Amino acid sequence: MYRQITDPLDHPALTALLAATPLLVLLVLLGVLRVKAYWAALAGLTTAVVTAVAVYGMPAGQAALGATEGAAFGLFPIVWIVLGAVWINRLQRASGHDAVISRSFARLSDDPRIQAVLIAFCFGAMIESLSGFGTPIAVTSVILVGLGQPPLKAAAIATFANTAPAAFGSVGNPIQALAKVTSYPAAELGAMVGRQSAVIASLVPFVLLFILDGRRGLRELWPIALAAGAGFGAGQYLCSNHLAYQLTDLVAALVSAGAVILVLRVRRPPHPPDPGPGAGSRAPVAPRLPAQPEPEPAFALAAAAPLVPPPVADVPSAPVPPVDHRREVLRAYFPYALLTLLFSLVSYDGPVARFVDAQDVSFIWPGLHVVSASGRPVAIATFDFGWLGAAGTLLLLTGVVSAWVLRVPARRALRCYGEALRQIRWAALTVSCVLALSYVMNLAGMAVSLGVWLAGAGRLFALLSGLLGWFGVALTGSDTSSNALFGAMQVTAAQHVGISPLLAAATNSTGGVQGKAAAMQNLVIAAGAVGLTGREGDVLRKVIGWSLAVLTVLCVLAWLQSTSVLGWMVP
Repeated sequence: MYRQITDPLDHPALTALLAATPLLVLLVLLGVLRVKAYWAALAGLTTAVVTAVAVYGMPAGQAALGATEGAAFGLFPIVWIVLGAVWINRLQRASGHDAVISRSFARLSDDPRIQAVLIAFCFGAMIESLSGFGTPIAVTSVILVGLGQPPLKAAAIATFANTAPAAFGSVGNPIQALAKVTSYPAAELGAMVGRQSAVIASLVPFVLLFILDGRRGLRELWPIALAAGAGFGAGQYLCSNHLAYQLTDLVAALVSAGAVILVLRVRRPPHPPDPGPGAGSRAPVAPRLPAQPEPEPAFALAAAAPLVPPPVADVPSAPVPPVDHRREVLRAYFPYALLTLLFSLVSYDGPVARFVDAQDVSFIWPGLHVVSASGRPVAIATFDFGWLGAAGTLLLLTGVVSAWVLRVPARRALRCYGEALRQIRWAALTVSCVLALSYVMNLAGMAVSLGVWLAGAGRLFALLSGLLGWFGVALTGSDTSSNALFGAMQVTAAQHVGISPLLAAATNSTGGVQGKAAAMQNLVIAAGAVGLTGREGDVLRKVIGWSLAVLTVLCVLAWLQSTSVLGWMVP
């Protein structure tokens, strides 16, 4: 049995710095020294185990068991999700329907920047509203590559776009977890999160355009970003405060997509820039005109000059992409429609969801005996194996049915599955090591040490509250897990320093979403999905600055909400 220690050095600041060392080692090796992701993850895991045993006094056997539980969680459900998403993409490539999707978005807008906003931001939020754990990143990144985005840029866009809907996550799971540990009604927490997230999420489309095309992208397409961000923020606020917080991201995504389409109907954006040499080879292109014969020598033309000039064929000045048959378009989008249907059936209360939930298996990880500082068993030691309703299982079922609908032969479909396995093999190792690191830190009490230190900041705690949520998500990859980890601590600290406990709890969830962009498991999912395994550090460098910048805005907003300036925003 191991009983957690929160301050082994009797110095909260030094303890907090030491507790953060494993994550700092991981981020420095990955983002600064550009070490391979799996080596960086192994180094971070080793640092976490040594710190847990040598400083926190955790038995080596318990630390090892905690690492194995984290590694198992990395394989299921995280790697299970990536494998299914990559397989579906390979099936679409094998059938040629990825080009059909490319042409359909090209007809909506031929600007790849607008396509990226619609897919990563709007469509990704719709997927997030039904399934979390990186599913939107895996699905949208491969679509963006199919549309011609460079793999690195597609991974960065999909990763950062996923920060917008993460505060409400899959059917409000982060809010429900927060309500469970804080004893606040979920509806009140959802309303407060909506009043913060609506502001923060509205900034994301502007960042996406800057990542896509720098200042030119902002200058030319700011109305698109404004429509997408304002529509998403309005949908989040209205749904979380006046409808049902469980549907917040779905409603926000639909309102945002509708606003973008409306702007496209009334305002034609400038001609999109050339994709450049790194734009990939799968961009939608117009069919080539028949090759013209090379001109013959002058003496041959003179000898064989016809008496009557030949007719000149009408050549269009701008080739028009072919219009696909409606049946083929439906087939191309069938996997996403089926995936949405399956997620809906298992997410919303009903006979199917109840049957699926009944198949879930939960058990204490064998041999792992850890209690909190107060003597209570820690929830993280319980492993939840929801095999039937897992997002990866639904993706597998979608792939099986889609192979038949897309007319991919069984042997070719199996070959695609093997190719997907080979593509993500190193990503699987990295995710397992990162989740093992996370579990060791949580079980040893390092995460609690950080929270205790931040709680000692007095009234400035309102300014740092979002940072605690950010760290929780960067560590675990999940806003739900971060809320379960730090939610009660946020409430206790707020009561001690005299600010609204409801505000502090909500800020943990809203601040945590920016940690999605720095969470190692999400970086691995994005890189692995687009075939860039080992280059997770490149993805991190593209998004980490924006993640911290938006987090700063959130921290200032939360601090103002704790004062008379914006105190009216707190219910």
